[in-house]
Amino acid sequence: MNSELARIFGPDGQLAQTLPNFRPRTQQIELAEAIAEAIANNTQLVAEAGTGTGKTFAYLVPALLSGGKVIIATGTKTLQDQLFDRDLPRVRDALKLPVETALLKGRSNYVCHHHLMRTRSEGRFTAREQIQHVQRISAFAERSKTGDKADCETVPESSPVWPLVTSTRENCLGSECGFFKDCFVLKARKEALLADIVVVNHHLLFADMALKDDGLGELLPACNTVIIDEAHRAPDVATNFFGESTSMLQAIELARDCELDTRSKANELVDLIDAAMAAGMAARAVRLGFDTPAAKVQRDDVLTKRAFTDALDKLIEQLSDLADLLETHQDRSEEFEGLRARTNEIARRLSDWRDDKRADLIRWVDVSNTSWQLHATPLSVADVFKKETSGSAKSWIFTSATLSAGGKFDLFTRQLGLETARAQSWSSPFDYSTAGRVYVPKNIPPPNSPEHTSAVIAEALELVTVSRGRAFLLFTSLRAMRQCAEALPKMLRDRDLDYPIFTQNEAPKGELLRRFREAGNAILIGSQSFWEGVDVAGDALSLVVIDKLPFAPPDDPVLVARMKHLEEGGGSPFMDWQVPQAAISLKQGAGRLIRSETDRGVLAICDDRIVTKGYGRVLRSSLPPMPFTRERADVAAFFAV
Repeated sequence: MNSELARIFGPDGQLAQTLPNFRPRTQQIELAEAIAEAIANNTQLVAEAGTGTGKTFAYLVPALLSGGKVIIATGTKTLQDQLFDRDLPRVRDALKLPVETALLKGRSNYVCHHHLMRTRSEGRFTAREQIQHVQRISAFAERSKTGDKADCETVPESSPVWPLVTSTRENCLGSECGFFKDCFVLKARKEALLADIVVVNHHLLFADMALKDDGLGELLPACNTVIIDEAHRAPDVATNFFGESTSMLQAIELARDCELDTRSKANELVDLIDAAMAAGMAARAVRLGFDTPAAKVQRDDVLTKRAFTDALDKLIEQLSDLADLLETHQDRSEEFEGLRARTNEIARRLSDWRDDKRADLIRWVDVSNTSWQLHATPLSVADVFKKETSGSAKSWIFTSATLSAGGKFDLFTRQLGLETARAQSWSSPFDYSTAGRVYVPKNIPPPNSPEHTSAVIAEALELVTVSRGRAFLLFTSLRAMRQCAEALPKMLRDRDLDYPIFTQNEAPKGELLRRFREAGNAILIGSQSFWEGVDVAGDALSLVVIDKLPFAPPDDPVLVARMKHLEEGGGSPFMDWQVPQAAISLKQGAGRLIRSETDRGVLAICDDRIVTKGYGRVLRSSLPPMPFTRERADVAAFFAV
């Protein structure tokens, strides 16, 4: 046992003395010791820590004591800000360590002086609200030390102004920029280079691994430890960044930037303006070539459609013409060289997507009602990630509450090439035997039945009646979620039940959660985005209803390709991939329920496959160890206490 860590986390240690409500936990000390050992020995650790273990402090203390440079990557920017602004300073102050810390985000999170000035001068916006947003961002940029848009509270993150006043890797002018010395991105990177602890998010970490030039390229080689929190998200984020995607929106924004810059700097170049407009129209025309409703489709299935291939070829041709004109006139604007590079890059990606035959990439298209995205997704990121994690003498720690399925870490470690890592789980300190119940209703129609969602809504009505609201109703599809949002209010009124109902997308997620907490007896109807990263401790949430086991859609092109690859290798696609993935997702949804030692609640799963199918044992064993029932009367009795 590490005596120093045992003392720090003990009843008389620095954390207990300085942090309100801190309670010593055996699991937390053991987890901290395992992390400290991995840091000291430059090894890999996959650490699953149940809810309430206190994993954040368990990795912060060894990181601060290590004396080396540490990069901590969180799952979202919200968690990143929380870690940097709250948790990290509290632990650092408790330990009284002179450790320098820095927060680093992707460049699109920082105001760009050049693009802000350009947006102001172009007068691109006519709506009063958006004009006000530009003015407020200008005032913010003058007084801010960081330029981080998260600190600009007077302009919502969803404002359409933000993309025009921040930079991207493609449109940054670099050292040619007139504001180079005042650049907020450069300031943030310099602070990160000097800091001992650097807090980033998954997107920046994996973007840098893939692109090698987005902010961490100088930090990763110099650091001693990388800690990836909320690591269950890492395989999907890594897959996105180690692949490529090209969208209609990217092509249209490029065409718009070319047109606007030409009109502002060289209005007489009519041929260039016409070429930019033609490229934008060609990008929109590709959508018409699909002649299908919204869908995700394998490349080979759409290349048989002549209208689509003709439209795609036309777009590639228009982009090539545009790039040639930008090169011809590159002395007319400092923006033209960057615009030409963007144009060539988009054209290259489109051509590769159409013609490349690499077997290690899954090429598919995501078509919405009004747009399209072409994707080239790696069949696996294990090999490329393994090179990153094993190619240098540093420790890698992966931690989350949900990394295993049925007690096995095989899926997670296989996805990231971590087969040689130490993998261990620390259980939650909560007393689940008294805190909750798992309820699987009887007589719910099969999940593929047309009557299933109606039966789930009827069951949810009975459950929220005995729980007195205080519920999350979580659905695996937006269609089912909308059906519930439409039907449930009237059903409640018919019973004279007056519980506030909130539905996903009717307001920003953070605002919905604030209203839910304040109401105290509300019902929130949501889908996948409320299955994780949501924390409602206390009596406001006492019931979580899940409509179906969260298996990935069987027609998903990436899943289909990976299943085929597994089968060809002699594996079992269903048991080796789909079941573990569903178990981890189910565990995430269940994790919304019990968030503190005093929480009580019921998890209702309206899918009896968890009982009737052989694989149900794996799913049940991944849930918190709460007593199991199929009787609604038991649920009523639980809430009557």
